[in-house]
Amino acid sequence: MKFSGKNVLVTGGSRGIGAEICKVLASFGLKVWINYRSNPKLADDLKAQIEADGGNAAVVKFDATNEDDFIAAINLIIQSDGELSYLVNNAGITNDKLALRMSVDDFNSVIDANLKSAFIGCKEALKVMSKKRFGSVVNVASIVGEMGNAGQTNYSASKGGMIAMSKSFAKEGASRNVRFNSVTPGFIATDMTDALSDEIKANYSANIPLKRFGEAKEVATAIAFLLSDYASYITGDTLKINGGLYM
Repeated sequence: MKFSGKNVLVTGGSRGIGAEICKVLASFGLKVWINYRSNPKLADDLKAQIEADGGNAAVVKFDATNEDDFIAAINLIIQSDGELSYLVNNAGITNDKLALRMSVDDFNSVIDANLKSAFIGCKEALKVMSKKRFGSVVNVASIVGEMGNAGQTNYSASKGGMIAMSKSFAKEGASRNVRFNSVTPGFIATDMTDALSDEIKANYSANIPLKRFGEAKEVATAIAFLLSDYASYITGDTLKINGGLYM
């Protein structure tokens, strides 16, 4: 894939799908800034792995829900590299329970971690990318933001909001040549799904037209495409990565 930019910030990039996003983008020649909040070892190990594979990576610690911290991190990147070309808003949490048992704090904590953090990232990225009239942002939403899910009222709201927010940012960023898109992964094989029994995984897979869970690399390469020059006429879109589970 071709990239006119030279670097990317990935929030929540030290593990899971975020780590795979970092590895894939580094393999395409981008300098990857790996954001973490609380576990430096994971981020440092990922950086070392990327560098061992011939890539270029750096680590930056900040809480993506804190506006001042997010701004300081972007300023650090610009001071180091002269620009921020791409952003992947991947940081997020879950706090699942039925709505009748969900407190307002339970709801707000997930909205803050998932939607508020992405808003801060999109806003600050638009500011700095507008100066060069170039940039691309991908927000990692979820299939539940499109179809809902029992026990995930807060998570569904945060991811549905992210999809709509991406479209609004796309309209505001278009005149500055800054693109905003989102992806909506379905069931993806991660450490969390590995802990499920074979029977439960088989039941889930049976409902997916492609009859399997997705791989983290399949999410990462789709994100790479949306960031890349190959997607230069795509903005405000939502790319489903769900094996046909929701069309």
